[in-house]
Amino acid sequence: MTYVEGFVAAVPSGNKEAYRKHAEEAAPLFKEFGAVRMVEAWGDDVPDGKVTDFKGAVKAEEGETVVFSWLEYPDKSVRDAAQQKMMSDPRMEEIGATMPFDGKRMIFGGFAPIVDETGSGEMGYADGYLLAVPDDNKQAYRELAEKAADIFKEYGAVRIVEAWGDDVPDGKVTDFKGAVKAKEGETVVFSWVEWPSKQVRDEAWPKIMQDERMKPDQDKMPFDGQRMIYGGFSPIVDGCAGRWPRAGGGPCPPP
Repeated sequence: MTYVEGFVAAVPSGNKEAYRKHAEEAAPLFKEFGAVRMVEAWGDDVPDGKVTDFKGAVKAEEGETVVFSWLEYPDKSVRDAAQQKMMSDPRMEEIGATMPFDGKRMIFGGFAPIVDETGSGEMGYADGYLLAVPDDNKQAYRELAEKAADIFKEYGAVRIVEAWGDDVPDGKVTDFKGAVKAKEGETVVFSWVEWPSKQVRDEAWPKIMQDERMKPDQDKMPFDGQRMIYGGFSPIVDGCAGRWPRAGGGPCPPP
């Protein structure tokens, strides 16, 4: 089972190209440390929320864009070993010193996928989500997510991933728990839906919203939807180990 390291950051909009280059320069190191996929997705359709939203999650300021990104590893042990190597590698220290954004407001954590469904095609757009789920509702949430994944695939989704919080640290300025106002006994879920293009995603969503199968009993929802964060993102870096940029949809093959 793969393991996911998820990130959300606020980047000055004028630094988009600098951020893309910075991510591409870091990619070879992540590959060296065992990552099998790296995705950096630039905020494109990121709405304001009444309770929570992506901008608030990273305290985005005027003129900044939210970036939703993730690294995929073969398993948690590889990811944990990678973190140890990063802490002592002078090349990572140099990369950290030249970040074109405020790293203190970046949120990050480790997540174990509980749903990973693949359709066909190549990712050209992604919907990203953050939410808090009561620990006792993990299986109920998994079952709901599996049903939704089948529907998303019917409407053209390339891949659907739901990853359960496993190593989600508290932050001094921002963190995943604060982003979704997680309560005691709740776990943060980091998830995304890959689409072949924004057009396919935009055409799919009205149909999904009207689909009777996507209208569950609100009283039986296994999480508080009012605190769920969502938005649309355009990939600016998407690579698999040995293939950067990648070709083909779905998860990367083992290295």
